[in-house]
Amino acid sequence: MKVEQIYTGCLAQGAYYITSKGEAAIIDPLRETHPYIERLERDNVQLKYIFETHFHADFVSGHIDLSAQTGAPIVYGPTAKPGFEAIIAEDNQIFTVGDIRIKVLHTPGHTLESSCYLLIDENGNETALFSGDTLFLGDVGRPDLAQKAANMTQEDLAGLLYESLYNKIMPLHDEITVYPAHGAGSACGKNMQKETIDTLGNQKKTNYALNQKDRESFIAAVVDGLLPPPAYFGMNVEMNKKGYKSFNEVLSKGLQALSPDQFEELADASGAVLLDVRSSSDFAKGFIPQSVNIGLNGDFAPWVGALIMDVSQPLLLIADEGQEKEAVTRLSRVGFDHVLGYLKDGFNAWQASGKEVDTIDRISAEEFEKRIKTEQESPILDVRKESEYSGEHVDPSYNKPLANINEWISEIDPSRHFFIHCAGGYRSMIAASILQARGYRNFSEVEGGFNAIAKTGVPKTDFVCQSKNIK
Repeated sequence: MKVEQIYTGCLAQGAYYITSKGEAAIIDPLRETHPYIERLERDNVQLKYIFETHFHADFVSGHIDLSAQTGAPIVYGPTAKPGFEAIIAEDNQIFTVGDIRIKVLHTPGHTLESSCYLLIDENGNETALFSGDTLFLGDVGRPDLAQKAANMTQEDLAGLLYESLYNKIMPLHDEITVYPAHGAGSACGKNMQKETIDTLGNQKKTNYALNQKDRESFIAAVVDGLLPPPAYFGMNVEMNKKGYKSFNEVLSKGLQALSPDQFEELADASGAVLLDVRSSSDFAKGFIPQSVNIGLNGDFAPWVGALIMDVSQPLLLIADEGQEKEAVTRLSRVGFDHVLGYLKDGFNAWQASGKEVDTIDRISAEEFEKRIKTEQESPILDVRKESEYSGEHVDPSYNKPLANINEWISEIDPSRHFFIHCAGGYRSMIAASILQARGYRNFSEVEGGFNAIAKTGVPKTDFVCQSKNIK
């Protein structure tokens, strides 16, 4: 028997590949299937089942394509109603893969169909729990995503989650290995640990949700501090539930190379978002006017989903040469299938054509330190998360998280200069590109963000400014 965690850092997502005696099972596969097909061929095993823990909200699973390519059936837990052929398992139903068995544990709460899969080895020992979004390391699945579909409140769903965890998961023995669907950085939880594998016994000791005195305290703790889910989550659920275009079709369409003239013509005709996936430093030096920078070198796909939001939005890509396929692939993982093509030979081709180029006013942390002494009327916007800002920040400054830019952008006075920064420059350049695309040019973005500012003499504090008005 072999169990392999296939972890994708940019999505904080774990898929699982299990083999035993010539047969295999895959749990929660990613959209692109060729890595799994290659593994199956290399190991000379037959894929017997594709297990889905639930209808995922934060990524599009590869279950449909993988089933079509291998003939392996898709398995869901009780109550699931997919729009395609699948096995809807009963609670405690057992599936055999080689010499091992996989037991379905229906654990509603995150969603109604949510299920965990308990692995029983060749000797009959319960050895691993593939916990999906029911149990994370340090946290549990958020109970607010399925309210509409379930016709229940988040408190109702949290109550179901309590019953699932305390009646079905907690009684399992401590030595069982927990393999969750997500880790730190995922929006599916609020308190995840950085580790991706742990024992159930350690989670019983360290996970706050597993240490509540009763059902009421569990519900209160789990719903406390939940931020609104990204807008694209519901769209991903629908794709996972009803079906989607094949990944190969999406990739083929997205990899249409366009000359600068073709790119410009299609941009004007389609209403596409011009998505520049180069590094923030390259983008700052020059970019196509109206383009938005979300770099591949960060949490690319989640930020695309959080900020562009509508998976049906047409996109045109500007990427470093050789990075186009990676960009289309990572976009497809969160359901953005409408890439119309990319700029052939990248930004250099645009620049060489003599077409209009824009830049961002990016300054160093040292220049920032000098300028705030003479430009004391210029507000300082910190686009990090509230928890980062609360730890330490420039004094004075305003916390305006990037995820909420569509809410706070209207507060900006276009006639008044301001500074903007994040932790290292990735998020503040995203914000800068959005601001400039919407007509705001009255700002300076700080290169290196707070990490660089912290090394200067700029005043800092952990006092949280209560004022929300930045005009």
